[in-house]
Amino acid sequence: METINLCDNKDFPKKIGNGSRILGVDPGKKKIGISISDPGQKIATPLKTIINKKFRIFIEELNDLILEYEIKGIVIGNPINMNGSLGPRSQSTKDFAFNVLKVINLPITLWDERLSSEGAFKLIGDLDINSSRKSKILNHHAAAFILQGYLDFLNK
Repeated sequence: METINLCDNKDFPKKIGNGSRILGVDPGKKKIGISISDPGQKIATPLKTIINKKFRIFIEELNDLILEYEIKGIVIGNPINMNGSLGPRSQSTKDFAFNVLKVINLPITLWDERLSSEGAFKLIGDLDINSSRKSKILNHHAAAFILQGYLDFLNK
């Protein structure tokens, strides 16, 4: 899989460095899932879901997480079509990433998120919780699924 680097430096792993945490983002119209890597960049953990009301509020919450967890880079899920083509949702994600770049000074990479929601739903499907709770945690689990895909790529 290929990453699309939105920062000036084309080598995302070198830009973020070893021993630093990466934030995973699964942007949606209503909810934005957030996940975080361990400092060793091996394991992605679901963190939280942010309600997507106003971009400014999202950025404030994102900044808080960046400071709290000492984040050095962001991986945003890119909804590529199943045939590999880029559709309108992918363009919206690129626009979202560029808007984040305008206010957050961190390297950002887009990562193929095909089937991330389905994968996350399968992972949480076996949990002994009701459907309402599952839908509430789906977004940040999808973000972890996306970030884990990137981390696996990084650690090949």
